[in-house]
Amino acid sequence: MFSKAKEIFREDVPWKQILLAFIFTATAYGIYKGVLDNYLAEIVGVGEFDRGVTEFFRELPGVLLIIIFAALAEFSAEFVYKIGAVVMIIGLCMISFLPPIKVMVIAAIFMYSLGEHIQLGMKNSIMLQYAKPDKGGAALGIRSSVDEIGSLIGFLIVSASLVIFSGRIAYKNFFMVAAAVMIVAMLLALRVYGTSEQDKNRRRIYLRKKYSKYYILEVFYGSRKQVFFTFGPYVLILFYGANAATISFLLAVSAVCCSLAAPFVGRIIDKVGYKAVMVSDTLLLLIVCFFYGFAHHLFPRNIALIVCCINYVLDSVISLCSMASNVYVQDLSDSTEEMRATISTGISVNHVITLAIALFGGWIWQTLGIETLFIISAFLGLCNSAIAATIKTSKQKMA
Repeated sequence: MFSKAKEIFREDVPWKQILLAFIFTATAYGIYKGVLDNYLAEIVGVGEFDRGVTEFFRELPGVLLIIIFAALAEFSAEFVYKIGAVVMIIGLCMISFLPPIKVMVIAAIFMYSLGEHIQLGMKNSIMLQYAKPDKGGAALGIRSSVDEIGSLIGFLIVSASLVIFSGRIAYKNFFMVAAAVMIVAMLLALRVYGTSEQDKNRRRIYLRKKYSKYYILEVFYGSRKQVFFTFGPYVLILFYGANAATISFLLAVSAVCCSLAAPFVGRIIDKVGYKAVMVSDTLLLLIVCFFYGFAHHLFPRNIALIVCCINYVLDSVISLCSMASNVYVQDLSDSTEEMRATISTGISVNHVITLAIALFGGWIWQTLGIETLFIISAFLGLCNSAIAATIKTSKQKMA
């Protein structure tokens, strides 16, 4: 990977150090995420509705980013990235050493997520400005690969450790390891000096009538995505009794499948068009939602768990089809700047709707059952396809 990177990045920038920081940060995330859901369910006692509340505060930093980036506008992207690293370490230390009381754990998750969102907002800016002319896309691809590899390493560390030691390792020990890995990532980031500008699109909302269907699509996609991201693993834990080794291994398998499938999905979008992909992916989603909500009625419990795990991975792969909406924006845009501003606004819209889904999703599961929760997820997918079916695909050249 680094041999190819030499052809992509400028020689006068510290791209090696920042990529190493990225991979250690992603590894820390994999370790943290690999045990988080089980820790919440088994140790903290977070139930169905409380899981939605927890997710509300985890997603809240995504909505606050416009304010945060506006306040930090005078600083370079590298400096803001370092701030994010410090905040993430604080969050990991909080969850490692504070008692497992819901309010304290939610505060720790919020702090970690705040740092994570700050970093996510800076990564692309740094990569684009470190890249050679006309190599921006390749630089972003390297960044994505590094993140996937790091996360996979973290998931496998958790899964292997729990299997080797028969689950006798306390979850807090994993959080401490994640904090230590994150400290290494911060030290690597501190060696990075640069004056990369922040992406100004992340500090404003860009609304135009011609993108109205894109914004609506983001609402439905964000809603559907949140159901699986928040409650998918939690269903496996609370309803089927999946342990942390199983969840972390499932996340690792999902990451590998998405990495392998992403180029294939991209080629399909180019070949058949973004509209066809946005409309047809719902057919697979309906199957996924049906089995996730009703597998326990159709199969013995141990078989139903395997069916749901397979469907979780399938949903992760299906989510890659969201790339089609970005191609749709590219088709409508008159310039690269307009395209970036619109996609950035779409991400903000996405985050706002996920806050509501996190709260209502937990309440629906608790009061009406998982069947209703995933029926609603399927319905949201159908709405997404219905809107996509009305799109006109007249090509427009970008300025």
